[in-house]
Amino acid sequence: MAERAAAGGGKWVDVAPERLPRWLENFAARHGAYAEEGLTVTGADGASATLHLPPGAVAVSTVADLIDEARRPRRLGLLLARKGAVAVGIADGDELVASKVDTHYVQGRTAAGGWSQQRFARRRDNQAKAAAADGAGIAGRILLPEVRRIAALVTGGDRSAVEAILAAPQLAPVAALRSGRLLDVPEPRHAVLVSAVAAARAVPILVH
Repeated sequence: MAERAAAGGGKWVDVAPERLPRWLENFAARHGAYAEEGLTVTGADGASATLHLPPGAVAVSTVADLIDEARRPRRLGLLLARKGAVAVGIADGDELVASKVDTHYVQGRTAAGGWSQQRFARRRDNQAKAAAADGAGIAGRILLPEVRRIAALVTGGDRSAVEAILAAPQLAPVAALRSGRLLDVPEPRHAVLVSAVAAARAVPILVH
């Protein structure tokens, strides 16, 4: 279970679908018997938790239906990118069934000034464009053949790197399936991609 601060107060808690009933039991133990209104539960002490659908899930109106829907196996596309590293995969339920990880050198920023800084900036820009093109090629090979079976595309890493890849015209059908949340992940590696499957399936809960 992962936690992160929420803008405007409160915190986000990511809970695996299989653990939702136990999480709700613990919420009641901490805050008293709760009342339900839609997808929000409010404890006796005023604490509230609003459950949100995981990527690719069908809209529901009750907590019980959300638990059932979240547990349902879904096929998800994954695209993680940072600088020159990209990891692309297909998850079927909680299993990663296809993947490709690649790295492409992109020079770091330099503190030099004048013509040298401009030269380094141009070189870095060209390297970033080449990395994005390579990433788009990998994403196309892994995701496009599955696009009709994917319930959602979950992205993670650096937003600008992800968007540079998805800007490739051939990836428009994949980009159209992108979920709103960007996973916070380290430099993409196979192990990071595997762990991202659990994060992509998790139910986000906003707790106040």
